[in-house]
Amino acid sequence: MSDAELAGTPAKRAPRSRLRRVTSHPLFHLVAAFAVLALVQAFFVKVYAIPSASMDDTLAVGDRILVNRLAYLGDPEPATGDIVVFAASDTWDEAPPEPPSDPLRFAARVVGEVFGIGQGFSHILVKRVIATGGQTMAVDPATGGIVVDGVALDESAYVDLDFEFVPGTLDCSTSPASLRCFDEFTVPEGQIVVLGDNRTNSSDSLAACRGGGVDASCLRTVRDDDVVGEVFSIVWPLPRFGGV
Repeated sequence: MSDAELAGTPAKRAPRSRLRRVTSHPLFHLVAAFAVLALVQAFFVKVYAIPSASMDDTLAVGDRILVNRLAYLGDPEPATGDIVVFAASDTWDEAPPEPPSDPLRFAARVVGEVFGIGQGFSHILVKRVIATGGQTMAVDPATGGIVVDGVALDESAYVDLDFEFVPGTLDCSTSPASLRCFDEFTVPEGQIVVLGDNRTNSSDSLAACRGGGVDASCLRTVRDDDVVGEVFSIVWPLPRFGGV
């Protein structure tokens, strides 16, 4: 028993360590939470905002989506029907967002890039995979539907608006041809062809090929390495919450 206790006076507490003071501060908890969220988005699941109507009605303007960054880990190739987020190259029409000069707007872009709230810095697009490396794409002359490796795709579940196609009146044999039409081609290995579900309002892989009569250089493909991940859910707004 210490002299202070014998004298009836309380002993002094040991001073709290500096580390404990820092880690118990609310600001530290806030910073730690942001850091964890940033790490999760960098390596596991990323939040993105839908900026255009090219994927209507599957994904609407303003939807916040979750992207599985591990979906193609170990080099598995995206499959036909997958909705993917990818880093667009300079061949795509949509211009990348320009860095703002205003510090507050710059900070807002940082938040958008890290947390998917608002616009970020990346030139990121969202489309549906139609064909993958080595596959051959063509048009069914009777229906105007897409054929991959000789098999007609059933896209009735997700295509919102498509170009007009009337056999004998506006098809692949008429002049002008239906904009559903394009010349047959084979997708280069290690690349994919992507289209928007809203075909009439989508700048996608076939945008410059529609109507046919152009060479294969019209095709804009996406390298497998440029795919960020697979979209698996809408998280906002709440009435649209659910898988895709």
